[in-house]
Amino acid sequence: MEKEILAEIDKAVRRANFSLRRDVFVLIEKAYKLEKNKKAKLALSWIIENVKIAKKKNLAICQDTGFPLGFITGGKKVKVDSALVENIKKSIELSYKRNYLRASIVSPFFRGKPGYKGVTVYLDFNPKIRGLEVVVFPKGFGSENKTKLKMFNPTISFKEIEDFIITAIREAGPQACPPFIVGVGIGGDSSYALYLAKKALVERIDKPNRDKFLASLEKRLLRRINSLNIGPMGLGGKTTALAVKVKTHPTHIAGLPVGVNISCWALRSARVKINNVKS
Repeated sequence: MEKEILAEIDKAVRRANFSLRRDVFVLIEKAYKLEKNKKAKLALSWIIENVKIAKKKNLAICQDTGFPLGFITGGKKVKVDSALVENIKKSIELSYKRNYLRASIVSPFFRGKPGYKGVTVYLDFNPKIRGLEVVVFPKGFGSENKTKLKMFNPTISFKEIEDFIITAIREAGPQACPPFIVGVGIGGDSSYALYLAKKALVERIDKPNRDKFLASLEKRLLRRINSLNIGPMGLGGKTTALAVKVKTHPTHIAGLPVGVNISCWALRSARVKINNVKS
């Protein structure tokens, strides 16, 4: 069982770091075709070339191979215990090391020599799936540092929420390596709002939200973000963001948490299914 997990996780780690997700790449190519700003178009062409070389030569898409996150989802008739979760975390660590991906994890206070221990995983359950799904998500920290959270009064207007999100993108600017993919979490408590924002990033970004209200919100936010004229690598143009994805959850009557989690253009994640974990 441990060998199977390591093998599947290794595939996911390699795919996430060496091959940009197809949905992301499609939107980058679309942005390149539509972009009129010459400098921005050139920056997008560099990104496309970078992605193709990385995939062909099995190289990391970005020198920052991120803070490795794992989203574990258990389905029907699956036994999930602490040993299984620790095995998945260990497998991600080993895969990072065996594939010569950059060690970037340090003590929060004393820093020291970077290593691989400290992988963070989130555990959830979904009765609609079978088996166990694991999403490996290398989160680049240039964009992670631009995360925003605000605890709104529940009586505020939709525009105030939108303005907060737009301000978060404006403040992120070129330092977070645009074009961005913007994850937004609304509801729950403070920590769950940010969790939702991250979860939004690992789902397909090239499809409209099934919820018509959220689809309209995403479209409106994307239009406003792209009017900021930050553009690819801060060079201007119409593509400051490739997509905005919003996830929501019920919240308390006294509050309205809104979390914004940004990914740079190198949005990397890979999903695998692990069998033989029945109870």
